[in-house]
Amino acid sequence: MAFNPQFAQLGEILVHEGYINNQQLEEGLKKQNNFGTKIGETLIKLGYLKENELLSALQQQLECDVIRESELLELDENIVKLIPEPFAVENRVLAIRDIGDSMIVAMTDPENVVIQDSLQKMVGKNVIPTLIGESALTDALEKYYKSIRTSSQVDDAVGNFDFVAVDEEENEISIDSSQEVDAPVVKLVNLIITEAIKSNCTDIHIEPLTKQTRVRFRIDGALREVMTSPIGMHAGLVSIVKVMSKLNIAERRLPQDGHISLKTSIKSVDVRVSITPTVTGEKVVMRLLDKGDFGFSLTSLGFTEANLVMFKKWIKRPYGINIVSGPTGSGKSTTLHAALKEIMDIENNIITVEDPVEYRLDGITQIEANEKIGLTFGSALRSVLRQDPDVVLIGEIRDEETADIAVKFSLTGHLVFSTLHANDAPATITRLIDIGIAPYLVASSLNLVMAQRLMRKVCPNCITDYKPTDKELQLAGISEEEAKNINFKKGVGCVHCDNTGYKGRTGIFEMLELNSEIRKLIFEGKNQDIIRDKALENGMETLHDAAVARMKLGITSIQEVIKLTISD
Repeated sequence: MAFNPQFAQLGEILVHEGYINNQQLEEGLKKQNNFGTKIGETLIKLGYLKENELLSALQQQLECDVIRESELLELDENIVKLIPEPFAVENRVLAIRDIGDSMIVAMTDPENVVIQDSLQKMVGKNVIPTLIGESALTDALEKYYKSIRTSSQVDDAVGNFDFVAVDEEENEISIDSSQEVDAPVVKLVNLIITEAIKSNCTDIHIEPLTKQTRVRFRIDGALREVMTSPIGMHAGLVSIVKVMSKLNIAERRLPQDGHISLKTSIKSVDVRVSITPTVTGEKVVMRLLDKGDFGFSLTSLGFTEANLVMFKKWIKRPYGINIVSGPTGSGKSTTLHAALKEIMDIENNIITVEDPVEYRLDGITQIEANEKIGLTFGSALRSVLRQDPDVVLIGEIRDEETADIAVKFSLTGHLVFSTLHANDAPATITRLIDIGIAPYLVASSLNLVMAQRLMRKVCPNCITDYKPTDKELQLAGISEEEAKNINFKKGVGCVHCDNTGYKGRTGIFEMLELNSEIRKLIFEGKNQDIIRDKALENGMETLHDAAVARMKLGITSIQEVIKLTISD
């Protein structure tokens, strides 16, 4: 008589398939009661059987489908959570898929009709059982219910905020601002973020001191203390920020970086979160990037008429590299996006690779690098070359690979824009060579190098005459004779400028054109001092000269000149 697994005991099937022998089966049956498990699980614990072998035998016995592990990778959490976590864990079940009036449920014991009946009443659908291994189920339960719990924490944490938060995967979290806020720490986070957005600040600093937490906003390039709170609230405040940005709440010893998107009635903001452990606790820095329409143009950035003519000339060339250099927060990206806006037309294919994308420009292809998934600057730029670009913006030249790709782009007929961290225009050339680009390639590919800074403007509502001290004149590189012809200005502080004396910022620029003389010096390997001297001889205005010129016009103060530039 042929062996029929449907009418056989599980142990008989296991022996028949050669997974175990009769002696191992007998030992398993003896120890089954000691372990308090079924025969299959007992044999696995004894090391006689593998889980996939047990599943194969059960599939033959029950004529039941086995869930493929690939199906467990991307389940719909809304389906999974139809079965409450306690019930799922206790009864070893997992909701897999909704198919009309039925639901596929993975079970370690598909024969258990009591559990099936309970599930049908719970979800209001017919239950189609499918077989799953114990270890696969355990991992899947941990993965999905942990994610569901985290989402619930996010809802609880931000459910009373005046904005909509979106996580790293762009999953929107609904906010109900009408609910009453009870937790003081939630009120505090709500207050900090909404006030930051209202005040157009670029960065939020939440830092623990010895006895209190200090909150500072960076407005117009300068940090301002806006509030303090009891140090006892700090841990809870940090935890809420971590939950919103999907970071590990339990990890307090290592730095963490995250991302949130916020939507308010005022505007949409992309938030880059950085949390760093310090000796007094974890410090939070949140950079706010406006996701609205790009409202800048070249004429609004502070270019003098001569500088604007020069800059427009080079950004409309068919090939070569234009680099803007300066420290973080000096407006480099704003300038380059304004340049793209200036040259954008239907005939140009403009592509950017940035980390992150700070401004959205409709009509331009923008790529955001993401090293977590392997989308590096290098890999993104290599793919860009196959996208038939005319103009390429590289967010930052940060290593030899990026610099090499930029040079190759420019030498094959593309116009390239990028940024670099350097102190001034001549130092930018030296920096490129230090990164690893041969001097002859630097000389051949560069069109224009422009260093820039952002200077605070004196508040027009409280501007007044000011007499600088001898020390200030010395630090600013201004002689006493020259000072006699300057009408120095300063803001005394008022309600319009939050008592700072400054309102708004303007750019100052140091523009180095690569003419034949400059290229020759680079070819010959001359240092930046020689290059600077030749550029000055050719009429280059330094950052310091540009700052002093703004000061003479009463746009900025002598304190800003000293703070941002160095006189020769």
